[in-house]
Amino acid sequence: MTMRVLQFGTSRFLQAHADLFIHEGRLAGQDVGPITVVKTTPGTERADRVQAFADPAGFPVRIRGLDAGREVDTTVQVLSVTRALDSHKDWPRLLSIFAGETELVISNTGETGYALSAGDRQRPAPDVVPSGFPAKLLVLLRYRFDHGAAPLLILPCELVSENGKVLRQTLTDLAKAWAEGADFLDWLTRSVTLCDTLVDRIVSEPINPIGAVAEPYGLWAIQIAPGIAPPFQHPNVIYTDDLTPYLRLKLHILNLGHTWLAQLWLQAQRPADETVRQMLADPPVLAALMGLYQTEVIPGFAAHGMGDQATAYAAQTLERFQNPFLDHRLSDIAQSHKAKIERRVAAFLTWVNEAEPGHKFPALERLILSVL
Repeated sequence: MTMRVLQFGTSRFLQAHADLFIHEGRLAGQDVGPITVVKTTPGTERADRVQAFADPAGFPVRIRGLDAGREVDTTVQVLSVTRALDSHKDWPRLLSIFAGETELVISNTGETGYALSAGDRQRPAPDVVPSGFPAKLLVLLRYRFDHGAAPLLILPCELVSENGKVLRQTLTDLAKAWAEGADFLDWLTRSVTLCDTLVDRIVSEPINPIGAVAEPYGLWAIQIAPGIAPPFQHPNVIYTDDLTPYLRLKLHILNLGHTWLAQLWLQAQRPADETVRQMLADPPVLAALMGLYQTEVIPGFAAHGMGDQATAYAAQTLERFQNPFLDHRLSDIAQSHKAKIERRVAAFLTWVNEAEPGHKFPALERLILSVL
């Protein structure tokens, strides 16, 4: 039986990530999909996307960049999405689809997607569509419970640490505030699986009305729960019992490298519109970043037994930074600079010293001191 998918969010990221991976899984003969996309926000914004998703010709995802030193520029026509709904216009239909067809839920509703509005803290009237995503999801879950209580797998893709745990807690707290019964709460705990996930792919441009331009690299790491079968297989999808290594690699190599470059850009008062690729075209800058990875970052990972993984990921990261088709401005990366240094750099030093006390990081320590 085909695992039908309901996707909350119309973003170009999902188009070039989950939608593309599921499309390629279907081409390989796997029973996953098709996908129904749901627009969660009210109003007419992105209404054109909802209409465009209904086109049986699908939508283009253009992959541009470097892959193992080879320049890639190819387009895939994604056919995994077969219909789209506006949750505020198509609510009765959405309830029916959620209860009767859906086996896998994917979401990417923004970093504030789990926030509750004041009105959502009370159970909505039967004819009222809740405002926020968690409240919408809870009403849908209650409707599913009342119409058969079939098990469900949910893979949230929001950029929230431990996104599955956070979303589950949000739903549970909200269900208690709505005075949902013990039977429903038990079903929510036992039969609705929410997995923590980590997503990583730079999706640089939209293609209107739908479609996207993305880099070759893509990762969807899913911390699959015991006893739950992976919904499909794909080279870019990793099922694991521990997301921590993947999170550390992204945070302390890719993100740390971005922050280190941003600090150098700020200190040297380099051109205001300079991009990562342009900055790394300066040989001393490239050599300095490579040296940072080799002498401080990779040895830090080695203290946790991850030296080989860090070496491979650092090489891949440098290739991603030098993508000839991507304009990633340092002015964007430098936003919230101090907070990023604390999370990406200071937290790395703390983590390494847990395994190897007294480890020295002269360049990274200077970076931290520069913002104190």
